[in-house]
Amino acid sequence: MPAGQAPLSDAAGYTVRAVADRLGIPTATLRSWNRRYAIGPTQHRPGRHRLYTASDIAALEQMLSLIRAGASPAGAAAAVTATSPTPALGEWEPLLNAAFALDTRTTSALLAAHLQAYGVVDTWDLLCRPAFAAVVTRQLGGESCIDVEHLLSWSITVALHRHTPAPVPADNHAVVLACTSGETHALPLEALRAGLAERNVGALMLGADVPTDAVAAALTRNDRRPDAVLWSQQESTALTSAVRACHVAGSRIFVGGPGWDSAILPEFAYRLDKLGEAVDRITTPRGS
Repeated sequence: MPAGQAPLSDAAGYTVRAVADRLGIPTATLRSWNRRYAIGPTQHRPGRHRLYTASDIAALEQMLSLIRAGASPAGAAAAVTATSPTPALGEWEPLLNAAFALDTRTTSALLAAHLQAYGVVDTWDLLCRPAFAAVVTRQLGGESCIDVEHLLSWSITVALHRHTPAPVPADNHAVVLACTSGETHALPLEALRAGLAERNVGALMLGADVPTDAVAAALTRNDRRPDAVLWSQQESTALTSAVRACHVAGSRIFVGGPGWDSAILPEFAYRLDKLGEAVDRITTPRGS
């Protein structure tokens, strides 16, 4: 590679037209902001289009939000590009404090900064999970925290989607993610989807409380038979019938969540205990 020519980031992959369509603004506006304020892609190779990364899109979304709140484009760009110190790895107390203050702006900013600096796995393991554990501790102590728990969950979901949109092509699904029937705790699957997206691996998120036949149907719609991850937070939703239905569909099956702790699993089902391990195992080809 010639001297002075920067390599294209692995994370870059969105054309100006795709980003303009997503944000609902003209491509000319995006090019103008990129030229005037350096909001957008910096990578360039002769003869190639500049491509937007997930972080570029997040910056544009923040800029649009500020403009819609009354800021000028120049002022919004200055706020977005202002340098801020990198957050300390796993410093979850400020996140918890912002959540208890119901301060969604600060909560979102802290999550976005940690994701940008350390990625999905470390943000989930070292920031989000300890913050949730602290909320649970306070709940057990008699404090009413359900509102805080829901706000934190919503903020994390939004931050994960902004940090890691679906890979291109969007239909490149290597795995189907679903909570078992009756299970409503889908946030761990959101973290898994985002961790896979960081590696440009697509996932089909079916979300909470998915009937067994719906999971099986999603698996059989794809000739390649994607893997399946079934999440159960509680023992009552750890349905081995769902595991067997996925096996009949021809998929490799993983299960996650404490609901499976007491379940007797078939030998073809694999337990996933940590997010990093889950990402590694799902991205490892079958038979490897």
